[in-house]
Amino acid sequence: MKTANRITQHPILGDIETVPYVTIYFDGEPIVARQGEMVAAALYSAGVRTFRYTPKRNEPRGVFCAIGRCTDCMMTVNGIPNTRTCITPVQAGMRIETQHGLGK
Repeated sequence: MKTANRITQHPILGDIETVPYVTIYFDGEPIVARQGEMVAAALYSAGVRTFRYTPKRNEPRGVFCAIGRCTDCMMTVNGIPNTRTCITPVQAGMRIETQHGLGK
């Protein structure tokens, strides 16, 4: 199971609020995530940098804007392709898959 490196104390914001941890699955592998954080943040903190591959050139893409305006973080989430993971909150048991091309 991949564990995440997380900031627990911020010099300006202070201690980060404690929330429950849940398990999500990235390409079949379990990852520990904070309930309610964005999927992209959970994956990024677990070391995942490639979220999808482009349709034409099969080039890797990851987090770019992180505010839901671009399409670089799109993945297949719970069987639904083209889900923007930077604005999709984590829920226990989610199945997240690297998206190849336009998705299935």
